[in-house]
Amino acid sequence: MTQKRGPFIGGNWKMNTTRDGAAALAAAVADGLHSDGPQVAIYPPFVWLHATRPPKDSRLLLGAQDCSPEKNGAHTGDVSLEMLEECGVSTVLVGHSERRHGLKEPEGRIAAKLRAVLGAGMIGVLCIGETLDEREAGETDQVNEKQLRSALEGTKIVRKDHLVVAYEPVWAIGTGKTASAGDAQAAHEKIRSVLDDLLGSDAATAIRIIYGGSMKPGNAEELMSQPDIDGGLIGGASLKAEDFLAIVDAASA
Repeated sequence: MTQKRGPFIGGNWKMNTTRDGAAALAAAVADGLHSDGPQVAIYPPFVWLHATRPPKDSRLLLGAQDCSPEKNGAHTGDVSLEMLEECGVSTVLVGHSERRHGLKEPEGRIAAKLRAVLGAGMIGVLCIGETLDEREAGETDQVNEKQLRSALEGTKIVRKDHLVVAYEPVWAIGTGKTASAGDAQAAHEKIRSVLDDLLGSDAATAIRIIYGGSMKPGNAEELMSQPDIDGGLIGGASLKAEDFLAIVDAASA
């Protein structure tokens, strides 16, 4: 399957930044984007969404790190998609490994969140990936397929450009370790074949699959030169505008 897919670069700030630092970082990223290039989003902490909202004429998308699948009600601590939309959010991370493993978020809730995000007309970035133990047991493809099927079976995909799959090997997040370009490509190729089985060849060819395991300026171009790697979900390197923008530029190479 070969098709020109517009790259997607997301910066997941996690639980980092101060209000002033977040505003300055968002402004630096927005100012550093060229008039064309990959689709770019930042995912600040909830409390800084208003402070980081890009100007209306900016190409930068504002994203949320999580959401509730519920519209409103007695859900203490949760944030609804309507609330996020009022903050200017147009894309949401779903199923990040730190929520899957750290908070034991169940597969059913992840699927419900993805359906809600896509139903709201937002870009849903579905995060999947294996732990070190699973990788060493040779279960990478099985884990990715299980998480994909759980999230996507019964999920209606109206716009193929609104679903992004982020392959984030858990063992490579925040550790400085990175899958080789070949290993990452092999995982992405298998993910695309599962999408083909689930959604059909047109969708599988069009949906972007991005890499989320310690992508940095030094390895971004090599990773994104692979035929099935369509961008990156960036953690630590997204906290420095210069590094993040270098990765954005690598996606345009």
